[in-house]
Amino acid sequence: MQNRIEMRGATSPPAAAPLSPSSTHWLGVALVVAAGVVASLQVGKVAIAVPQLRTDFGLDLTMVGWLMATFSLLGVVGAVPVGAWVARAGDRRLLVAGLLAIAIGSMVGAWAHGIAMLLIGRVVEGLGFVLITIAGPSVLQRMVAPGGKDLAFAIWSCFMPAGIAIALFSGSLPGSWRGLWLGNAALAGLIAVLVLAGVSRGASANTREAPVSWRSMARDAAATAKASAPALIAASFVIYSLQFFALFSFLPVLLIERMGVGTATAGQLSAAACCVNVAGNLAAGMLLQRGIARWLLAALASAAMGIASIGIFLPVLGAVPAFVLCLVFSGAGGLLPATLIGTSPIVAPSTRLVPMSMGLLMLGSNLGQMIGPVIVGGAVDSLGWPAAAAIVALAGAMGVLLALGLRRSMARGGHRL
Repeated sequence: MQNRIEMRGATSPPAAAPLSPSSTHWLGVALVVAAGVVASLQVGKVAIAVPQLRTDFGLDLTMVGWLMATFSLLGVVGAVPVGAWVARAGDRRLLVAGLLAIAIGSMVGAWAHGIAMLLIGRVVEGLGFVLITIAGPSVLQRMVAPGGKDLAFAIWSCFMPAGIAIALFSGSLPGSWRGLWLGNAALAGLIAVLVLAGVSRGASANTREAPVSWRSMARDAAATAKASAPALIAASFVIYSLQFFALFSFLPVLLIERMGVGTATAGQLSAAACCVNVAGNLAAGMLLQRGIARWLLAALASAAMGIASIGIFLPVLGAVPAFVLCLVFSGAGGLLPATLIGTSPIVAPSTRLVPMSMGLLMLGSNLGQMIGPVIVGGAVDSLGWPAAAAIVALAGAMGVLLALGLRRSMARGGHRL
């Protein structure tokens, strides 16, 4: 068996280093964020299509959880290899490849007449998701001037809640879920063309020609994890994603059952809650620029999500107070992604290992996204919604402990807390 994977292709000129905050290519930033939004649309479209999918395919919530988890499976096994691959294959090239994979996977899903074909489409979409979510930050890291990085990464971190919100709102409109899948395919293809036109290539020729070996990939991954802080950030993202998707994967169903609203209203309310998460991400960017401790933001966000989940899932509050807590959960949770994504390049062992550090982070994100819906879906099917409260509250406590560990690790490494 060969232990080397040769990456071939035309070389590109090295990217020019940004000179000042004003040199940032914000149009390119907007296109990269748009690609991220397209990726996250594939998460939200299933959440709002759950009632139709259950009718068409006879699914219970456990199977719905696996349908969502399959999307993330490739991200779990592929995030670190893609992190190593980005620097050599070219971040823009992989960003476009991810968009095309989403277009193909969405078309496959739209034509599915059985759960097997629908799952295959989700796997292909999952490939696109992991390519975009790792290549995107790599593009931003080289395109954005030092003074604009906190803002750029805060905007980037909004891609998940923004995409989910758009999907929930779009899916609440009249029409079949198959039309939603086809619309996503067309949008992904359009953004791919715009990225090719508006985002410059960035990998240097020498880096691009270097082969990727499994041995060097394992060595880079070990060096990144050994740094401690990247591993803690990845673990924190596991907890965040588990909490976030434990709620938002089933929020439309929860609102329908708890508030007695229709599918359209449930989608609109869920979309509004996701928009609050966007505000949280942007607030984190501004707070980081003002010097607030990164570990403190992470600890506060985890604690707030855990506490709010108790009132959301336990039947102790009325429908309106429970939904208000959904907004609190979402807004507080929004502090975490911007904080963790912005911290990941800082704590990477070297500039060369920034994509690997981001790959480790996305492994954590996809792992939480995968296990959250499965665990919560199965628990709710067996024990009811109160079981979800216990799971999410426990995850919140673990998130606080990880934030404290991150504080110690960053202090040992001499990084600004």
